[in-house]
Amino acid sequence: MADPSSYRPQPGQVPDSPGVYRFRDEHRRVIYVGKAKSLRQRLANYFQDVAGLHPRTATMVTTAASVEWTVVSTEVEALQLEYSWIKEYDPRFNVKYRDDKSYPSLAVTLNEEYPRVQVMRGPKKKGVRYFGPYAHAWAIRETVDLMLRVFPVRTCSAGVFKRSAQIGRPCLLGYIGKCSAPCVGRVTPEEHRELAEDFCDFMAGRTGAYLSRLEKEMHIAAEDMEYEKAARLRDDIGALRRAMEKNAVVLADATDADLIAVAEDELEAAVQIFHVRGGRVRGQRGWVTDKVEAVDTAGLVEHALQQLYGEEQGEAVPKEVLVPALPEDTPALAQWLAGRRGSQVSLRIPQRGDKKALMETVHRNAQQSLALHKTKRAGDLTTRSRALEEIAEALELDGAPLRIECFDISHLQGDDVVASMVVFEDGLARKSEYRRFQIKSFEGQDDVRSMHEVVSRRFRRYLLEKSRTGEWDPQDGEDGPPEDDGKPKRFAYPPQLVVVDGGQPQVAAARRALDELGIDDVAVCGLAKRLEEVWLPGEDDPVVLPRTSEGLYLLQRVRDEAHRFAIQYQRSKRGKRLKSGPLDEVPGLGESRKQALVKHFGSVKKLRQATIDQICEVPGIGRKTAETVAAALARAVPAGPAVNTATGEIIEDENPAPAGASSERGTEQ
Repeated sequence: MADPSSYRPQPGQVPDSPGVYRFRDEHRRVIYVGKAKSLRQRLANYFQDVAGLHPRTATMVTTAASVEWTVVSTEVEALQLEYSWIKEYDPRFNVKYRDDKSYPSLAVTLNEEYPRVQVMRGPKKKGVRYFGPYAHAWAIRETVDLMLRVFPVRTCSAGVFKRSAQIGRPCLLGYIGKCSAPCVGRVTPEEHRELAEDFCDFMAGRTGAYLSRLEKEMHIAAEDMEYEKAARLRDDIGALRRAMEKNAVVLADATDADLIAVAEDELEAAVQIFHVRGGRVRGQRGWVTDKVEAVDTAGLVEHALQQLYGEEQGEAVPKEVLVPALPEDTPALAQWLAGRRGSQVSLRIPQRGDKKALMETVHRNAQQSLALHKTKRAGDLTTRSRALEEIAEALELDGAPLRIECFDISHLQGDDVVASMVVFEDGLARKSEYRRFQIKSFEGQDDVRSMHEVVSRRFRRYLLEKSRTGEWDPQDGEDGPPEDDGKPKRFAYPPQLVVVDGGQPQVAAARRALDELGIDDVAVCGLAKRLEEVWLPGEDDPVVLPRTSEGLYLLQRVRDEAHRFAIQYQRSKRGKRLKSGPLDEVPGLGESRKQALVKHFGSVKKLRQATIDQICEVPGIGRKTAETVAAALARAVPAGPAVNTATGEIIEDENPAPAGASSERGTEQ
């Protein structure tokens, strides 16, 4: 591991101008490429104290052994050079989007004498007009089949075309009217090219004028009593309309735009792109990538733009690109896109209307793509087995941890301190076994002490369950074992591995709790978020699993699920506490009678001003209850008027909060 100070440039050596820089490792391989408005300011950020850097950035600078840079004239030149170098060197620490499959496109080979319509994958070729990409090849073939009735363009391969020309007989499509049969001279090369260009115009969204022309010809044929021709034109119009219906209208008729949405977590990001041409969604594609560098949503958008348009020219770059966040160098990116298109390109965030609504749809697709990616990875039995084996090997366990329990602490500045316990069996979440805890032994914020309490309570309950069989005698002062009602007990099954969200202090607290209970057959580890390091009790150095390790991925999933479950419970408790009212303090007063009181008087404020006799007039309220209500409201006189913090208005009438909800199933009180 290199010390960044060993290759730090001398002060004043780095120019204060736009440019592109490359970090190389000890083998002279380029591991990271970046661009900057000011090379001096950007590179200085990498050579501060390593402890203050983002974990991924710290890993990069300690892996590198040298840095070099190239000065350019403008930010646009820096953007172009950065893209070229990323393509050339494929640096390991740069975000790189890769398709999880090769998306097919509808291609028209205008570079041939007789243009051909076909499905194409892979790199784009010069002189070929592309539409899409599409999610499935069959979707292209269905559209083409409808279009060939009106635009009978050649679809056959070069071999079939040559064979038909030699024998003087067209293929089947030529006989059924879905090919103009240029192979046997039914149309001239010029006429066939005109058909192909009309096909391209229709696919590009210029549909209105062509349909109007066909309808006019149909009416003229009907007036001239050429009914067969009119019927054929009617069927042609119907076929084109069915082809158009396959691409839903989403925006104004002349809109050409690409919409890019990003869904991300700490480790991965999914990007979805909708291609809208002529107001219709003409294509869709997406990627999932590892976040191997410290990058936010705007940075992911910038990388996606480079990936999408780095090899494109002309109309392949739309007039408008809609994104969820604007990159740092938005003017330079817009200028770069305009240079590739040959005219101005608008790069912006949609704020309202149909475009914002469609962006929300694209974002939902990105979220589903990321969730599906994670589900596929987690759902594979072979992968889960390998993950458990890797964990057992890394932690030196006797066997694979078939049951893993993870604990996390959550609070808001020391208030509403709660904890969660999630369970994974055979690498999959067992949600029926999830448990939640309220911290009881102290007030305030102390994650280590909270972790000790929660682990102690969980395993004390486990020992109580064991005592039913005589395997263990509870300590004096402990509650006796619960009665045997034939139902599965909540804490009856021990895990092979306890994972805590945190580092050395939390791991030590969990281990101490187990030792105090005499439990020595359960392994403990902690997963620290900062560098995703695995900590073991009593060890000064962490266990570092490879980033590509399925074992690390499983531990991260377990930790993230515990974190989510803890935050959910903490927010629920905080919400109930904030909504609680003075009527909640009245013993024996249920929800129905609370509502009856407030409905009778109109508000809690007016109820507070009422006499005991007036309260007794409410159906279901006796004198004793009325006295209790009046006493509770007197004790809870507000210090001042309530204020709506969103609007600043003084709230005259108070509504009662709902009754304090009882703990949900699975909560350890």
